[in-house]
Amino acid sequence: MAIANKVNFTAGRVRDFTCPEGKKEAYLWDTDTKGLGLRAYASGKKSYIFQGWVNGKSQRTVIGPVDTYSIEEARKEATKYKQAAHNHQSPIQVKQKKSADAAKEQLEIKRAKVTLGEVWAEYIEANKSGWGEKHYNDHLKAVQPAGIPWARGKGRVTKQGCLFPLIKVSLGNLTATKIKNWLDKENQTRAGVAAQTYRLLFACLSWVSEQNDYSGLIDITALRTKAVKKTVVRLQARDDVLQKEQLEGFFKYVRQIQNPVIAAFVQTLLLTGARRGELAGLKWSDVDFQWNGLTIRDKNNSKGGLDGTRVIPLTPYVANLLNQLPRRNEWVFSSPTGKTGKLTEPRKSIDPAFKAAGIEGLTLHGLRRSFSTLSEWVEVPAGIVAQIMGHKPSATAEKHYKQRPLDLLRKWHTAIEAWILEQAGIVQPTQMDQRLTIVKEA
Repeated sequence: MAIANKVNFTAGRVRDFTCPEGKKEAYLWDTDTKGLGLRAYASGKKSYIFQGWVNGKSQRTVIGPVDTYSIEEARKEATKYKQAAHNHQSPIQVKQKKSADAAKEQLEIKRAKVTLGEVWAEYIEANKSGWGEKHYNDHLKAVQPAGIPWARGKGRVTKQGCLFPLIKVSLGNLTATKIKNWLDKENQTRAGVAAQTYRLLFACLSWVSEQNDYSGLIDITALRTKAVKKTVVRLQARDDVLQKEQLEGFFKYVRQIQNPVIAAFVQTLLLTGARRGELAGLKWSDVDFQWNGLTIRDKNNSKGGLDGTRVIPLTPYVANLLNQLPRRNEWVFSSPTGKTGKLTEPRKSIDPAFKAAGIEGLTLHGLRRSFSTLSEWVEVPAGIVAQIMGHKPSATAEKHYKQRPLDLLRKWHTAIEAWILEQAGIVQPTQMDQRLTIVKEA
């Protein structure tokens, strides 16, 4: 039975049209809308198609299955393709534009829904394994709400995080103006914190822009305008450092701190030049009293130890300090009330001691700076000090040729400790557990 090639499409004719037995496919064309066709497969599947002439060539494209499109919808789509053909646009170009428009629409919908707080949480989760504890906590504090009771400190509650005012802003509404206004307000009460949080914010936004799920949602350049950058307060480099004349007062009042863990922590910071976070993360398994060594988990992969660690001497005075500490858990500088079991924020006990010693304003990082500065009085080679402190080697000789053993470091490190103690009026012990003798008191 012959099948008419051209008919006026109706629901019945579309339903009844099938591919003849023995053929792979068959076509039926609509007399109402030129170019609209129906293709039936031997499998029973049927789809609307369009076929037209574009720049002298016949081109065909699929509109969609008959189960998805009604006749009128198919005719509208065919009419669009036909109009585009008159403008020398192929069906493929029309589909690409349609797909791009749909993608743009979805992107705008996503921009309107995804908030900074949501991507901030994802950013932290994806990157926290490579961060130190302090850096991780800085990100959490930046977005914390106000009024949450402290885990420690009865009656104390959290202060609103610096970035908290922006966490409910969608990425689509995050503009340079909003960021500038946020900085202006935060600068009134905590300019230094705002400057640091600004850097954390843009590190997060850079990460977001590289993720496939958020590609195209933000324009970093458009957000970091000259006006925004001008609003960020420039942080001055700290120059707090202990002078040798201040060492006697420093040791006198720090040794009077009632908490022996905090007292030992502060003294060890000065006498090792370690970073605060490195020392707070020291475990008993890192302390070798037999061979007098400390394994420090270095933020730089320094020469002289395993990947991510460096081994420094355990000098006599520091060895005595550590040996007298309580062994409550795995941490050397432990805290029975802390969530992690280790010392976290010792400033409350340290500040009164510093004030009494006349060195108010000295920071914990200033003690690391002091170790480096005071070592010059002993005329220690710069490379020795850098290796003990965990600085990345700079010169070619330091990177490739100098392989200093622990014994050589110990020779100089012990000399540094002895000189510092001498200025404080303390005799350096010759062996562990020997009682320290005060030579003079202020």
